[in-house]
Amino acid sequence: MTSLPSVEDLRLADAVARHGSLGAAARELLITQPSASQRLAALERRLGTRLFDRDTTGARPTSAGREFCAQAAHILDHLRGIGERSLVAAQSRTVSVGTLPSLAGTLFAVLDVLLDDVVVQPEVEHGPRLLERVERGALDAAFVTIAGQVPIARGLVVTEVGRHDLVTLLPQGAPSPSGGKRPYAGQIVVYCALDLAADVLHRRLAELGAHARRGATAESAVRAARERRCAAVVPDMVAGWYAAPGDRIDRAPVRGRVTLSVVSRSPAPPEVLDVLPALRKRLAKGNVHARSA
Repeated sequence: MTSLPSVEDLRLADAVARHGSLGAAARELLITQPSASQRLAALERRLGTRLFDRDTTGARPTSAGREFCAQAAHILDHLRGIGERSLVAAQSRTVSVGTLPSLAGTLFAVLDVLLDDVVVQPEVEHGPRLLERVERGALDAAFVTIAGQVPIARGLVVTEVGRHDLVTLLPQGAPSPSGGKRPYAGQIVVYCALDLAADVLHRRLAELGAHARRGATAESAVRAARERRCAAVVPDMVAGWYAAPGDRIDRAPVRGRVTLSVVSRSPAPPEVLDVLPALRKRLAKGNVHARSA
């Protein structure tokens, strides 16, 4: 195929498929039947395959034609809504916000409540990629945990949201760390650092005797610990979010702190700044089922 189909190509194929006739399709599109036939033949040549079997009884889509027409109908339906969606966006307050996978579920749920009259366009990515998108103006703001660990581009504003110490979440039935220099000796410990300190945390847990296993996300780390009935080392806000009845939250034998920040271009979006105090409280509040040892 040497070129992309045009909108007129899509409209022609869609009309022929709906009517089962080149003549009826031509009348709908206000063109002559010979013109419709020539355009369809040209499209098939560019695609390198026949879309319709045509004879005196009408036009019937081939297997390739059925797929092409299904895609054409989908694209045309999307195009019809562009104007309406653009008007809605123009008439509403919109803010694009990104965050990392471990924070997305809780953060966007809270923002949905706090920014009740604002449309939040969410994006989930890893920290460095989010910072690049904020710098380019593709995102209004990004909630990240690496702002203090990487260079921040000139013109970006970093606002601290909260600092969260590492804790040990112990699901019901999981053994507590013992005393001494190797409190996790012989134990599996699942962890999620949320920032760029994961390798350091892994090494430190190993020094404390643990068989350390990294969780893909904060939630998966807690779920894995619950399945294994072992300890999970995570930031205190994560422990609060995912704690269940019977879980205990202890001080972690390994020290660590995660700083959550919102990064934006200057000036920072007022929609985000206005809700930061309430957001801090909501994120730190966590789950009422958690109890500290």
